[in-house]
Amino acid sequence: QVQLVESGGGLVQPGGSLRLSCSASGISFRPDVMAWYRQAPGKQRELVANINSGGSTNYADSVKGRFTISRDNGENTVYLQMNSLKPEDTAVYYCYITRGSNFNFWGQGTQVTVAS
Repeated sequence: QVQLVESGGGLVQPGGSLRLSCSASGISFRPDVMAWYRQAPGKQRELVANINSGGSTNYADSVKGRFTISRDNGENTVYLQMNSLKPEDTAVYYCYITRGSNFNFWGQGTQVTVAS
């Protein structure tokens, strides 16, 4: 059974940092792409960042220079280091993995709240 276990969310003050982790289990392959999406109340889910198996990354303009995505291929784990957090970063953050065109899977989400 495939599982994506996310952790690291919480409440942080503006300007603070958080590190999200997502570990994939129940798969016997290395995901092609591992990604983080987020969804704020009343808004559509949006891509935050993704990373392929070769380490190439892609970021939303709104987080460039503040967030860093990385992965541990040996552990099938993806991380999102979030610095200089802003209130507008408040959302549920979802982990997402894909392999080819036939497999994709979402995590259950972890809440990130940026507020003073």
